[in-house]
Amino acid sequence: MCLIRAVGVAIVGPGTVGVAASRILLERAGALRTRTGVAVELKAVVGRSRSRAIERGIPDRLFTTDLDAVLARDDVQIVVELVGGLDTAGAIVERALGAGKHVVTANKALLAERGAALFAQARAAGLSIAFEASCGGGIPIVRALIDGLAGDEFEALYGILNGTSNYILTQMIQRSESYERALSDAQAQGLAEADPTLDVGGMDSAHKLMILAALAFGTTLSIERIAVSGIDRLDRLDVDFGMRLGYVIKPLAVVCRTDGGVTAWVGPAFVARDHPLAWVNGPFNAISVYGTTTGHSLYYGRGAGGGPTAGAVVADIVSLARGSYQTISRSVAFWPDRNVPSRPVDHTAIRTRFYLRILVQDRPGVLANLGAVLAEHSVSIASLLQTEQAEGGVELVPVVITTHVCSEVQLRDALQQIDALSITGASSVIVPIVDEHPEAPV
Repeated sequence: MCLIRAVGVAIVGPGTVGVAASRILLERAGALRTRTGVAVELKAVVGRSRSRAIERGIPDRLFTTDLDAVLARDDVQIVVELVGGLDTAGAIVERALGAGKHVVTANKALLAERGAALFAQARAAGLSIAFEASCGGGIPIVRALIDGLAGDEFEALYGILNGTSNYILTQMIQRSESYERALSDAQAQGLAEADPTLDVGGMDSAHKLMILAALAFGTTLSIERIAVSGIDRLDRLDVDFGMRLGYVIKPLAVVCRTDGGVTAWVGPAFVARDHPLAWVNGPFNAISVYGTTTGHSLYYGRGAGGGPTAGAVVADIVSLARGSYQTISRSVAFWPDRNVPSRPVDHTAIRTRFYLRILVQDRPGVLANLGAVLAEHSVSIASLLQTEQAEGGVELVPVVITTHVCSEVQLRDALQQIDALSITGASSVIVPIVDEHPEAPV
């Protein structure tokens, strides 16, 4: 296929990312042509409110509410979907493909939930869906997996994939803020939505992990096969105890190859202060990739926001204009519509270390009882921390335990028995402790 030397683009959704992408295409058209060798021209911006779009800087001559008219234009070859959500966005992508247009999207939920069907539709029509901005904002992780690391066989991906959650935890650690205060700060700075459930509940990271797992391992993960927990139930007390023990809490998304298949989980976890992901703070994201050829590589950058995400969108537009993305999407075997469903893997069988916080009565023999129950379930104690209670106090006191490597199912069985004891209080807290993944010999 010959390289496309000129291309027309229509952006659907003049929100934060849409406006930023429009600005790049309008203000840097000459620089893009010089640097990339292709002429990219913004032909239309589709939205619902003309006045709002113009207030945001979209030229009146480019704005329209008529998507059908835009899709019928011969001078538009690429449609950028930046509406978000599932139903409306899915219909836009289907209509764009049906009209013979390539698609660029940052919609991780759409690709995770309906990607296989959409990619199959694109392939049948000889078209491509480019989606770099969906998984890491400005971090080029998709290109790394499908192109830059094409010679690798992947062992694991460990990522901080949600800038909102990472910002909140950073504020809790560095400024000793409560979860509620940190969330309010994130919303005030535009880093969190008014309804932050998808971010703080872990589902945003789970959708991104589904896409990355498809590219890295050639497997289709259903959301039901990913253990998802969020930071919204994290107690400030555990953040502080973890710091005393030398750990930093991070919102991790992990997918690993095991003997039984591929396992994936999302949730807050402790990492040591010298772990590669420990220093990733604020709204930044990072993905650690472990391969058998390259070993460990780390991809770091701003994972959200108009500028970084728009930069990834424009990079996809340029790749489509050059024709290079079409070549990749045709030839790469690991692609959402080409993969087979993953074998069910019980994530609770994965072995790691754990942090436990148990509320107990402060009296003789309590620690011996806890140790006996854990030993009965083959859970070995690595360290123990107990805070002192004031003289004459009657409240329960926290006992913090770190374990040696064990399975989560062993631990939960033990804690179910511990929580039923007369000497313990509310349900115990479990947080995984994640060590750096071992590198294969290179």
